[in-house]
Amino acid sequence: MASQWLKARQTKYAAFATTYIVVVLAVVAVANVLADRYSKSYDATSNKRYSLSEETHKIVGDLKQDATITYFNVSTRFAQGKDLLDEYANISPKVKVDYVDPEKDPEAAREYGIETMPAVTVTYDGRTEKANDVSEEGITGAFIRDIKGNTRTVCFVTGSGEHQLDDTSPNGLTDLKTLLGRDSYQTKAIDLVQSDQIPSDCTALVVAGPVGNYEQPEVNAIKTYVENGGRAMFLLDPPLQLGPTTIADNDALTSLLESWGVTVDKDLVLDLNPVGQILGLGAQVPLVQQYTSQPIVADMKGTATGFPMSRSLTVKNAANTMVQPLFSSSASSLATMDLSSPKVSVNDPNNKKGPLILAAAGTYDTGKPNSQGRFVVVGSSIWASNRFLKFNGNGDLAGNAVNWLCSDEDLISIRPKPPENRPITMTGGQMVMVRIISQFVLPLIVIIAGLLVWWKRR
Repeated sequence: MASQWLKARQTKYAAFATTYIVVVLAVVAVANVLADRYSKSYDATSNKRYSLSEETHKIVGDLKQDATITYFNVSTRFAQGKDLLDEYANISPKVKVDYVDPEKDPEAAREYGIETMPAVTVTYDGRTEKANDVSEEGITGAFIRDIKGNTRTVCFVTGSGEHQLDDTSPNGLTDLKTLLGRDSYQTKAIDLVQSDQIPSDCTALVVAGPVGNYEQPEVNAIKTYVENGGRAMFLLDPPLQLGPTTIADNDALTSLLESWGVTVDKDLVLDLNPVGQILGLGAQVPLVQQYTSQPIVADMKGTATGFPMSRSLTVKNAANTMVQPLFSSSASSLATMDLSSPKVSVNDPNNKKGPLILAAAGTYDTGKPNSQGRFVVVGSSIWASNRFLKFNGNGDLAGNAVNWLCSDEDLISIRPKPPENRPITMTGGQMVMVRIISQFVLPLIVIIAGLLVWWKRR
C-alpha cells in the first residue's frame, strides 16, 4: 500500500512541487542575504551621475582611521540622505554613518553648530568639518578638509590683464574658483605690480593669460618663489596682433621659463583633425585625446580636452629642472608663425607640422630636502576660463594640475560630472516623419497584425 502511494501520480507531483518551492525559497533567501551584505548597483548614465566619482573613491578608500558621517534631519526624512551616505559606507569599512534628529537630540545639533537641515558633518582623526551641502562635492570636501587639516591658498596674479577670479563673464575664472573650492582650496588675487614678493601663504601661484608685459621685478619675484620651493602654473596665450586688443610678447617671463627648460614658441596652433569639427570645434581649438604618464594626466586617458587659441612649447631638461610634456596636438595639426594676419595658409612652408607639445610640467631642484619647486606651463589660457572649463575634461585637467602643484597627488582623479542636458534637435522634415510613424504607421501595423491573427484562427 505504501509503495503504491509513493508511486502514485499525485505523490510525484506533490514531491516535485515541494522540491520546487523549497529551491525557490532557498534562492530568494540567499539573494536577500547577499543583497543585505553587499550593495551593488549599475549606473547606466553616460556621465555616471548616480555614482560616486573616482576622486571620492580614492579619498575615502585610502582612509587610515575610522571616520563618522553624521546626518542631521528630522527622523521622517532620514531616507533623503540614506542612498548617498550608504555609498560612502560601501567604499570603506572605516566609514560609519550616524543619523541624528535635532528635534530629539538638540545637544548634538548645538555641539556641531547645526542651524539648518538637512546637514552633514564628517569626523576624522579628531577633526570635524561641516559639509557645504548634502552632496558628493560637499561631503567629499569635508573629508578633504579633515584629512589635510591645513589651509591651502591658490594665488592668482593680477595687474597685467589676466583673467579675473570674480569675473562671471565667459572670460572670467569663477567656475575655476568654484572647482578649486570643492577640493578645499582658498583662492585670492595678488598684484605683483604693487609688491615684488609672493605672499608667504600662497601654496601655489597661477599666471592666467596676461595681456601686458611683466616687468623684471615681477618676473624676479616669480623666479625667487619657484626656485625656493614654490609652485606655479603659467597659462600663456600666443602673442596675437589682431584687432583692437593685442597680446604682449612677455619676453622677460618667457625667458625665465626657457631657463627652466620650457620654450614658449611664438606661434598659433591650428588643428585640422575632423573629430574636432564633429564636436563643433574650429581649427583654432586643438583637441587632445592622448596624454603622457605624468601624474597630472595619467588618469585622463579616454577623456578629451580642448585648448582654444593655443601656442606650442619646446621642452628639455635644464641645469636644475626635469621637464615632461603633458600632451600634444594631433598629427594633422600645424602651427603658423604669422600672428598678425586673420587668414592662415595651410600650405605655407614656414608652418610647423604636428604633433606639437601644448603643455608641460617640471620640477626645480632647490638643493634643500623636501623643498622641490614645481611648475606647469600651458600654451593657452582660455581653456581654463568660464567659456571652456566645462568642456569634457578641461575641469579635471585644471584641478589635477593644482593638486599636483600643491603636492596633493591623492586628489588627482576624474571629478564628479554635472547633469548633462542632451536635447534632441530635429529638422521640420524629421519631426513630420516621427509624427507619421508614431500616429499612423505603428498603429496600422498593430491593426494588420490583429487582423492576420483573427483570420488565421477563423
